[in-house]
Amino acid sequence: MTMAATPSILLKPGRDKSLRRWHPWVFSGGVQRVDGTPLPGETVTIRSSSGEFLARAAYSPQSQIRARVWSFIESESIAAPFFRKRLENAIALRAALGYLAGDNTACRLVNAESDGLPGLIIDRYGPHLVCQFLSAGAEYWKQTLVNQLEACLQPLSIYERSDTEARHKEGMEASTGLLAGQEPDNLVEIDECGRRYLVDIRHGHKTGFYLDQRDNRSLVASRVAGAHVLNCFCYTGGFGVAALQGKARSVINVDSSRPALEVAEMNCLRNGDGGCDVELLEGDVFQVLREYVHEGRVFDCIILDPPKFVDSAQHLNRAARGYKDINRLAFHLLKSGGSLFTFSCSGLIEPALFQKIIADAALDANRPARIIRHLNQAEDHPTSLAFPEGTYLKGLLCQV
Repeated sequence: MTMAATPSILLKPGRDKSLRRWHPWVFSGGVQRVDGTPLPGETVTIRSSSGEFLARAAYSPQSQIRARVWSFIESESIAAPFFRKRLENAIALRAALGYLAGDNTACRLVNAESDGLPGLIIDRYGPHLVCQFLSAGAEYWKQTLVNQLEACLQPLSIYERSDTEARHKEGMEASTGLLAGQEPDNLVEIDECGRRYLVDIRHGHKTGFYLDQRDNRSLVASRVAGAHVLNCFCYTGGFGVAALQGKARSVINVDSSRPALEVAEMNCLRNGDGGCDVELLEGDVFQVLREYVHEGRVFDCIILDPPKFVDSAQHLNRAARGYKDINRLAFHLLKSGGSLFTFSCSGLIEPALFQKIIADAALDANRPARIIRHLNQAEDHPTSLAFPEGTYLKGLLCQV
C-alpha cells in the first residue's frame, strides 16, 4: 500500500526569499497552488516554484497568512515530540533568565513565533497557565500542546483565553475555558519584583495582566520618589502600584473600566500606600487630560499606556492622531523637568513613527523634550531576529 503524500504548497517564482531568511509566514499572494486537500491547521510542506523543500508549516485556508512555519528542517516531523522539545526550550529560556524563581511568580512562557510556536501564547501566573491558541495550527495541535504542558510543568490549571480578533482572521470562533486541572479562583495573586497583584485570568485583558511591562514598571518605581504621578489607562493599577513602591507622593489612576479600577484599588491596598495619596478615577482618558489642562493641573510624572489603537493599516492615520493627541495633552501637564513614560502596543506603529508622533506632540505643546530612554517589552517576550514583528511594544521615557 502506498502512503498518501503530505499536502504541499508550491510558491510563485521569487516568493521564497522571506522563507530563506527564516521568516515564518507564507502569505496568500505568494501561493501558486496547493497540492492535496489539507485541513485547517494540518501540516503542509512548503516548496519553491522549482519544487525545492523550504519548510513545514500549518495551513490556514481562511487567513491572509496562508501558512505559518513550524520547522525549516526537512527531516523534522511535526508531532508530539516536536512540541515537547519546543516547549522545553521556551521554558528553559525563562528559567535561565530567572523568571521561574525568586521574586517573580508570573511570566510569559511561550511567545508564539519567536519561540518557534506560531500563534501560541502561554503565560504563567503562579501554578496556573493561561493559553491563547491564535492560529489554525495552534488550534489543530491544542490537545497535544496541553498534554505536553501537563507533562512538563504539572500546573494546577491550564486555562484558555483564545478570545482575540486574531482568531477571527484565522476563520475561528473565540474559545475560552478550562482545558486541564481545576478551575482557577476569580482573582489569582502574583508577585513581581516585590509588587503584589491580583489577576483576573478568566476575564481580564489579554491573559489577565500586562506581563510585558514588568521592566518598565520597575523603571517607574526607581524614578518617582516624592513625585505627583498621573497614571493613564491604568487597567488594574500595574504602574500605579509601581509608583507606590517607588514612594511617590500622590498617584491618580485613570481608566474607563469600573471593574478594572475595582481590582486596581485592591492592588493598591495590597501593597500599602506608604503615605501616598492614591486616587482612582473612572473616565475617558482623553477627556480627563483635557479637563486637567483646562484646570491648570501639573504633574511630575505621567504614564500613558493605552490599549492598541490600530489593528489594520487602513486605520493607521487615525491611530497616529490619537497617540499624538494624548501625548500633546500630557506634555502640557508636565512640570519643567517632569517625566513622560509613553507607550504603544500597536504592532503597526513602528518605533520610528512612534518617535515622530511624540516629537510632533511635544512641538504642538511647545514643550522642548529629550528622550532619556527607549523602552521595550520584558525579556520573557523575546523577538526572533527573523521575525521583527515580534517586537510590538515600544515606549519612550521623555523629560521636558
